[in-house]
Amino acid sequence: MYRFLLTPRWWGINVFVLLAIPFCIFMGSWQLGRFEDRVQDHRSASEESAQDKRAAARPLDSLLPVDQETSGDRATATGRYGKQLLVPDRELDGKRGFYVVTMLRTDSGKALPVVRGWLPGDASAAKAPAPPAGEVTVTGALQASENADSDGVMATGGLPAGQLGMISAASLVNLVPYDVYDAWITLDKADAGMKAVPATEPQGGGLDLKAFQNLGYTGEWFVFAGFVVFMWFRLLRREAEFARDAELGLSPEGDELEDQSAGDRVPTA
Repeated sequence: MYRFLLTPRWWGINVFVLLAIPFCIFMGSWQLGRFEDRVQDHRSASEESAQDKRAAARPLDSLLPVDQETSGDRATATGRYGKQLLVPDRELDGKRGFYVVTMLRTDSGKALPVVRGWLPGDASAAKAPAPPAGEVTVTGALQASENADSDGVMATGGLPAGQLGMISAASLVNLVPYDVYDAWITLDKADAGMKAVPATEPQGGGLDLKAFQNLGYTGEWFVFAGFVVFMWFRLLRREAEFARDAELGLSPEGDELEDQSAGDRVPTA
């Protein structure tokens, strides 16, 4: 009944299946390996970044411009505190409050926004402690300027005087009379009874889309391998049924010819 497997047609089908299955498995394994490599690279980068964050603070200018590698690094800067602003509606430990941001005027002539800490409740200049007088040296986590997609940012305007929705050079340019660094820092230790604001992860710091694409391709190649096996068994079963019916004289072609022959007979009285 399975003598049809020796026909040229089935030789071609079998060769295709024997080549397709290993190929699909190889490609699926390769894509899985690529995914694992990306996960390992991300883990290594995270561990290296964590070590950098615990490293000694470096001068601000040596870490600029801020990118994914320098974001969160400990920076130090020296200057005198100037204008103070409040950033409302910022959450910390599940509670609503506001940041106290004070501009640190450095010897370069630029000012660095320094988040000196967080206080609960509505933003109020009366609650915010005054900055230290005289020359100070600050140390904290370096952060990139916020944008409309950053967590907690109020992109809309209409805030009272002395408040801003996002910490960025673009939003500060019209609020302070001096140039502003395209960066800011959050102090390691908050001033005057405030809570320190933790550094945020840089945007795009997680696994990128390509890693998940590799994982999706892995599943597709393994599905293709299973589909090839499924179709081979389905064709084999169908061919075997045709061969069995032919041996029993039940082939569809024979039944059709018999029906046509019966239809041509002329009934006799």
